[in-house]
Amino acid sequence: MYFLCMMTNQQTDLYVLSYTHMANEFKLTSDMKKDFDKDGFIIVRGLLSNDEVKHVQHALTVGKFSEHTYAVPDGAGRDTHMIMWNHPGVDVTGMVARCEKVAGTCEQLLGGEVYHYHTKLMKKPAKIGGRHIWHQDYGYWYRYGCLFPNMMTVFIAVDKCKRTNGCLQILKGSHKCGRIEHINVAGQVGADMERVDDLAKVLPLEYVELEQADALFFHCNLLHCSSANTSADRRWALLCAYNRADNNPTIKHHHPQYTPLKKVPDTEILECQDFTTVDGKRFIDPVRDKRPGRILTPDEQ
Repeated sequence: MYFLCMMTNQQTDLYVLSYTHMANEFKLTSDMKKDFDKDGFIIVRGLLSNDEVKHVQHALTVGKFSEHTYAVPDGAGRDTHMIMWNHPGVDVTGMVARCEKVAGTCEQLLGGEVYHYHTKLMKKPAKIGGRHIWHQDYGYWYRYGCLFPNMMTVFIAVDKCKRTNGCLQILKGSHKCGRIEHINVAGQVGADMERVDDLAKVLPLEYVELEQADALFFHCNLLHCSSANTSADRRWALLCAYNRADNNPTIKHHHPQYTPLKKVPDTEILECQDFTTVDGKRFIDPVRDKRPGRILTPDEQ
């Protein structure tokens, strides 16, 4: 069961459509699919249960994830902290990336089999967490030989995401403008701001405020950014990215080419008691992988 919520965006006085998950089994509806195609995103309130998100938090804090944290400078004197890995694995976080209500929903939204492209934990520490400038995910992924924008991300709020702690900002419907040229902007690689400014004049700006366990499913061409976290509250989010199986990258790079994804039932999130196994995840090393866009040498291929 779902309730369609209409929430007023105080910045624009527009209505933000979201769906509240009220049943044990998640099912994508035709209205959700239409909204995704039209707007480039859908918000699902309570995609994870309270118990599930606590389970995930436990895995992220007791496991070996923190050993793989690296800083991403924002060009304004702050850093965002990130942990990224290529394969879902068998631990609790892997069950989230492999479960039907996450991976299976992406297959329905993209219209075909998907595989796990990567997962990352985005950590904006309280008071010091950095910003992310306007960009499209496909602005990066295009460089890696992904020929078509048949890709997307599921942003799951591990903590509350509010304007005060740097929630996502999106331009509604911007996925329809196609890939924008990405260039060096303020120390990061971001979308051409002249084009972004023009789009912002005709497309609504939305602040994606999420409660813990809510999720944003969004298209790889949707323009998005986030402000610095100057609040006393941290902002953690788990982002699972997927590529359609028939969009296998033509360039070998630091993210995987097509690797069949073994999906699991949603119940596996709570049934899984593995909080520590990280073997096979292949964490990204920013020095080794020289993000973004490193191409492997013949010896490494």
